[in-house]
Order: sequence, then C-alpha cells, then structure tokens
Amino acid sequence: MNRFGIFSPGKMLLKIVSAHRLVTIGGIVFFLLTIFSLAGPLFSPYGRDEVNVENIQAPPGNGHILGTDTLGRDIYVRLAHGGRISLSVGIIAILIQIVIGVTLGAAAGFYGGIYDSIIMRITDVIMCFPFFVIALSVAALTGPSFKNVILIIGLLGWPSMARVVRGSILSLKNAEFIEAARALGLTQREIIFRHLLPNSVGPIIVYGTLNIAYAVMLEASLSFLGLGIAQPQPSWGSMLSAAQSMSILQRCPWMWIPPGLMVFVTVMSINFIGEGISEIFHNTGRGNS
Repeated sequence: MNRFGIFSPGKMLLKIVSAHRLVTIGGIVFFLLTIFSLAGPLFSPYGRDEVNVENIQAPPGNGHILGTDTLGRDIYVRLAHGGRISLSVGIIAILIQIVIGVTLGAAAGFYGGIYDSIIMRITDVIMCFPFFVIALSVAALTGPSFKNVILIIGLLGWPSMARVVRGSILSLKNAEFIEAARALGLTQREIIFRHLLPNSVGPIIVYGTLNIAYAVMLEASLSFLGLGIAQPQPSWGSMLSAAQSMSILQRCPWMWIPPGLMVFVTVMSINFIGEGISEIFHNTGRGNS
C-alpha cells in the first residue's frame, strides 16, 4: 500500500480531477445563475411589479419571454428578481450560521469544561426539535419578510456548524504543533485563530457550501407556504406558491416550471460544488497521510 492508501496514484489523480470537475461545473452554473439574477432585468422593458391586464396568464411570446402571471406581470423579470432574493437568503443566512457556529464550536472544543457543557446543552435543545417545524412556527409568529427568513434560517441552523467545528477543534487541540505553539508562548486567542481554525477550514467550507442549497430550499418552502418572502417582492418559492392551483398547473406550465427549475438547478450546482470540495479535501488528507 502506497501513500495514497488503497488507491494507485493514477486512480487518486482521477478522483481529484473528478472532484475538480464537479466544482467547475457547479461553479459555472452558479455563476451563470448569479449573472442572470443581477443582469437579467436589464434585457427586458418591463418592471418587476408592472401589471398588464391585457396579457394576464399569457404564454411565452409577444414580448414576454416566459409569459405572464395571474396579474399580467412579466415572469422573466420576476424570475431574475426572485433569484436575487433566494440566493441572498441562502448566502447571508449561512454566513450567520458560520459566525455563530464557528465561535461557539471553537469555544466549546478548546476550553471544554463548563463552556463545553453549556454550549452543547443549548445545541442539543435546539437540535432535538424538527428544524422545519420550528422554522414554520417562528415564521408564523414573526410574519413573512426578507429579513425574518434570513434570521430564522441563520439563528436556528447554527448548532450543526457548532458541532462540526467543535469536533474538529477537539481532534486538533492536543496535536504536536499546538503544543509547540503553547511552548512558544502564544496566547489562547492566537492559538485558536492562527492554528486551530485555519486547520478546520475544510469542514467549515464544505458544510457551509452544502447548507446554502438547504437554505435556498428552505426559503422556497417557507415562501411556498406564504410564510417566507412577502408579496409583491418575488422569490422562486413565492412564484411557485402563486401557481399552485390545479388550473394553473394544468394550463399554465410557464408559471411554475421556470421557478421550479431554477430552484432545482441552483441546489444541484451548489451540491456539485460542495461534494467536489469535500472530495478534494478528503483526497488531500489521504495523500498527506
């Protein structure tokens, strides 16, 4: 068995290339989705909330690339604006999760004792309830809005990140290079931020990336149920919610296929990126072992 474990160098290289291919494909698709969300409305003469009563539920054509909805609003423009909302919710919510989860997870893993007990018990209490049920309950109490959706996903989703970081810190804090750092007189703060967290960045990146896809789906689910993004502000979930009647599902596929497809493609592209990055870190770790 060589330094690549059970894999030959050629197979290991193939796995790394495959992982990079996943990241490349996912990154390109996600980049195109972002460009469409930012620049898409520039290529249409219609406004986001512009109503055309003469073209209600009109199929694609006659100046409307993807048709119109039940109020005569251009679906193409609203799809692009909805992308801004859905992607922003996913990214900002995960940044909140990372800040809280990394801070509390690092403190629990490094200091241990009473700090670890308190933080982990709070984590256990939050995680013992179904996440979506809590999110629905909080959303029903706070009302639908862009800010509330971000706070719900961000403030309720950090426990998993905290557990990931805590486990990584526990596996590293007694390593030889940490003992060497202590011997050199580095403070606890310096040890955490200069050595422990940089060596835990792999799991943080992988978890954070994959959770962006989950946050996008969660926003779409809350908006679909009327508890996410408030009208007239569009999101892909709220566009699906507006097209949930049987008559629209049967006769107006242009109203629900585009937002549904955007959610699917976004989630798949982010999962490609996350899985690819995970594979790269996994292979790098085995190659260095």
